[in-house]
Amino acid sequence: MDTNGKKVILASNSPRRRELLSSLDIAFTVDTGTSFVEEYAGDTPHEEVPALMSRGKSLGFHRELEPDEILITSDTMVLCGDEILGKPADKEDAVRMLSLLSGMEHQVITAVTIRDTSREKTFSVTSNVFFKQLSDSEIDYYIDTYKPFDKAGAYGIQEWIGYIGITGIEGSFYNVMGFPTQRFFDEFQDFIR
Repeated sequence: MDTNGKKVILASNSPRRRELLSSLDIAFTVDTGTSFVEEYAGDTPHEEVPALMSRGKSLGFHRELEPDEILITSDTMVLCGDEILGKPADKEDAVRMLSLLSGMEHQVITAVTIRDTSREKTFSVTSNVFFKQLSDSEIDYYIDTYKPFDKAGAYGIQEWIGYIGITGIEGSFYNVMGFPTQRFFDEFQDFIR
């Protein structure tokens, strides 16, 4: 896809974001250098946290952008009730998270920031995800086999747990994977015009 002569940089360690951005036929390089520390005030409204993190990652990029560069950063959060579920610290934490999600509806919010030397745009997309009641053995099997310690909420929708556990989604599937491809494509097209 034509990027209007701009070099696109994805500042993300997520293999899923790399895969999804590649699927849009946008040429890009990966550079994850940042000075940003992922912290926010305790009274920050939960739905605003991903945008704050995404923008922080962008502004904390380790160097100044060149005039022909566009930087893309992103952050995904799983919200179950009033609790933000980040990446699990260990197996016990992953079991706790999946047990909390079991039989429940939760939200996945992904924010994306697109920035060049003269402007920036941050947007968020929310999807509602519904899990069946998961058995202890299903939770243990998934964690032991797929080791979801790099995933917010301790699960990947595109993995075994998604196939057997998710009963419905309202919104973008790819947003739940970690990158809202359709919305990003439209925003990116507007940005490079």
